[in-house]
Amino acid sequence: MTDISASDLTLEEKASLTSGADFWTTKAIERAGIPAVMMTDGPHGLRKQAGGTDHLGLASSVPATCFPPAVGIGSSWDPEIIERVGAAIGVEAAIEDVAVVLGPGINIKRSPLCGRNFEYFSEDPIVSGILGAASVRGVQSQGVGTSLKHFAANNQEFDRMRASSDVDPRPLREIYLRGFERVVKDASPWTVMCSYNKLNGVWTSEDPWLLTSVLRDDWGFDGLVVSDWGAVNDRVAGVAAGLDLEMPASGGRTDAQLVAAVRAGELDESVLDTAASRAIDLVRKAGERPAVSGPLDVDAHHALAREAAGRSIVLLKNEALRGAQRPDAGREQRAVLPLTADQKVAVIGAFATEPRFQGAGSSLINPTRVDTALDELRAIGGDTVSYAPGFAVTGGVVAASGRSADDLRAEAVEVAAAADVAVVLLGLPAAEESEGFDRDHIDLPADQLALLDAVIDVNPNTVVVLSNGGVVALPFADRVPAIVEGWLLGQAGGGAVADVLYGVVNPSGKLTETVPVRLEDNPSFGNFPGEFGHVRYGEGLLVGYRWYDAKGLEVTYPFGHGLSYTTFEYGATTASVRADGDIAVQVELTNTGDRDGREVVQVYVAPEASSVQRAPRELKAFSSVALAAGESRTVELVVRREDLAYWDVRVDRWVVEGGDYTIDVAASSRDIRSSVSVAVAGDDVQIALTMNSSVGDVLAHPVAGPIVMGALGGFMEELSGADSSAASMIPNDEAMQKMMASFPIGRLVGFPGVDVTYDQVEQLIAAANAG
Repeated sequence: MTDISASDLTLEEKASLTSGADFWTTKAIERAGIPAVMMTDGPHGLRKQAGGTDHLGLASSVPATCFPPAVGIGSSWDPEIIERVGAAIGVEAAIEDVAVVLGPGINIKRSPLCGRNFEYFSEDPIVSGILGAASVRGVQSQGVGTSLKHFAANNQEFDRMRASSDVDPRPLREIYLRGFERVVKDASPWTVMCSYNKLNGVWTSEDPWLLTSVLRDDWGFDGLVVSDWGAVNDRVAGVAAGLDLEMPASGGRTDAQLVAAVRAGELDESVLDTAASRAIDLVRKAGERPAVSGPLDVDAHHALAREAAGRSIVLLKNEALRGAQRPDAGREQRAVLPLTADQKVAVIGAFATEPRFQGAGSSLINPTRVDTALDELRAIGGDTVSYAPGFAVTGGVVAASGRSADDLRAEAVEVAAAADVAVVLLGLPAAEESEGFDRDHIDLPADQLALLDAVIDVNPNTVVVLSNGGVVALPFADRVPAIVEGWLLGQAGGGAVADVLYGVVNPSGKLTETVPVRLEDNPSFGNFPGEFGHVRYGEGLLVGYRWYDAKGLEVTYPFGHGLSYTTFEYGATTASVRADGDIAVQVELTNTGDRDGREVVQVYVAPEASSVQRAPRELKAFSSVALAAGESRTVELVVRREDLAYWDVRVDRWVVEGGDYTIDVAASSRDIRSSVSVAVAGDDVQIALTMNSSVGDVLAHPVAGPIVMGALGGFMEELSGADSSAASMIPNDEAMQKMMASFPIGRLVGFPGVDVTYDQVEQLIAAANAG
């Protein structure tokens, strides 16, 4: 592309660059040598429409590798595997001459009911930020851009195009924006996609505070802001706020609005110049990538998808074999998993042949191939593996056979009774979770639960394997010896399930969200999905595990939980503050089992005293560590000083409180293995005093405090010298101090014993603020 700038273009040409030419491409300006570029959906693979595009962009797409969606691969807790997958997606995009892949999505899983949770990483912003940054780095390493989405506070599908997410400043900054900040600062995505919703009553597509003050001024973002498809409410207001590109095309209607606004003096042309310049810069970046012709190495990418899927699986439970399969007395009890090749295994559940491997909606990938769990299990176990569908998935092959639910269940029971171990694949049908709507509950289908009950009755050695894009209730958790959370695993998920069940792959995934006992226990319950166009984020800071820990609620499985076929021992923790203010945490980790494995070491932090609300502990660092059997290693994790900060609403900025902090090294949020305390220097925060400042605020001030203490001394003496009947009405000194701490200083004037005038208090406050 020639060296062109916005100043070389006409007003109409500038406006044209800030909206799409059609559903997926930007406009070209041939006169100026500016080509069009294409954007396509992601995030877990390339969804480029084949041939012409339809008005919704949902027509069939070219074959591409369907990698595990974020709900799956996020459970790896491993930036390295996520970056590798991102690079593979970037290669496929480059072969198809795609400039920007729309992803990753890093919105917080506020509620397990959100229909799009399968596209998001976690209920925690540190996890979302670190893994999101890895995805961006991977894709962009191939000269293909990303679009970080959905900015911001888009945590539900119900009424997502109109509802206002009403969030207080602290949770907004600390929970819902923190992950976006991490990705922008660490990985520099080419674009950021604004969400559909309003944020505190303002459309995100026309919010100058969000798109300019926060994103650009605070975080230093220098890329392009693109609207979600159809998210623009007022094009002129959007451009003025910092929205650079409207997608998809408006047929020129909104381009004309921009031109008219500039000519009428309602929009400064320099603002339009800025947006057009960012569009030109995006085209320039895309043009710097060398042409890639392919062909795609389908086998290599499928192998990577299988590796990633294996790393995504979470072993929730794995107890000893039961009943007739239990080893003789005196022998070591063997866990149900991994399976052995000589065991008779009954595979039950239609998902074994009709896999649910991705979510529905705009991220639906046309996979290059699909592995089924039954084929892959038989590839390892051979003739020892039997099968019965057990239930029908709506629209699936079993459903089309016309067999009754009773017949399917009876067959499954017979097959299970004849096996050593029953592997039951349960999950959510695609119709129950998708982009565009939220779930009504977190229960598995009743017919599947009934099938499981019947199988358990005839075979106590039952392994449950789940396929679900969002958390589900597990009422059977205490009735089966093993549970495998398979999430949605992409096109190679069937092979990955077989690898893990037979021990070819040692599971290492951990939950990035809490599995509650009941939906009613979730912090958003009662405030989700809102009403009459507003959803109140009433749980505030206590999102996910923060809520369950603060309330002392029982959970089925905690955030960060996941088992292995080996065992890990944690040594003592040491921690020290580095010169840059970050905290270096070290712990000795040993693989004490007889298998190679991988452990996700997690670091949780909490100040031992705080002047503001805090969760009992918050995740601040983690590392996925591979160890050979018997190997020990000192693992170092770094807690960034900035991640210790809370958002101080008094000064509207991040503040680190000084004092001692507890550092917990853990295997989950509720499995603390080692702890240490470290002293952290605090940030200096000076709050201007006013006549409405409390006595406590004034007493804490270095200048005003001693003076006011002297004046209050007389007041306290006056109270203590009151007659006996009055004295009996006055609290003791400690209670009086607590009461007086919140009393406005300006209202003490005139009380008996307070030997200062109103003017003197004003002079004192002025002197304190000046000093």
